[in-house]
Amino acid sequence: MLEITPRLSIPDSELVERFVRASGPGGQNVNKVATAVELRFDIAGSPSLPDSLRERLLARRDRRITDDGVLVISAQRFRTQERNREDARERLAAFIAAGLQVAAPRIATRPTRASKERRLSGKRERGTIKRERTRRDWD
Repeated sequence: MLEITPRLSIPDSELVERFVRASGPGGQNVNKVATAVELRFDIAGSPSLPDSLRERLLARRDRRITDDGVLVISAQRFRTQERNREDARERLAAFIAAGLQVAAPRIATRPTRASKERRLSGKRERGTIKRERTRRDWD
């Protein structure tokens, strides 16, 4: 069981782990042992996730999410299979926890008259400075 919050957890039966050979350091061990972990979680078909959370996660433009709504996390940071497995699970929990926070809706605002005046007067001053640089009568 992967616990995201006290009220939200994902059963191990929904997680698919595949162990593959990792690249990088490890000496001869890297050629023999499958230490890298590829963790797959079907966001679109998971009964554990609330509908609102599922929609937020699928709406994120993340390259790790396939067209079918499956999140694929690859972990090969460590030299042992168990550490990579823990790392992949932690990253999955962090991804789902990030989707729990609902973004506050943006409230449209208008600039005040004073701020418009300040902006325009600043532009005018800059234009005057630049104009004075180029227009020189040297007769």
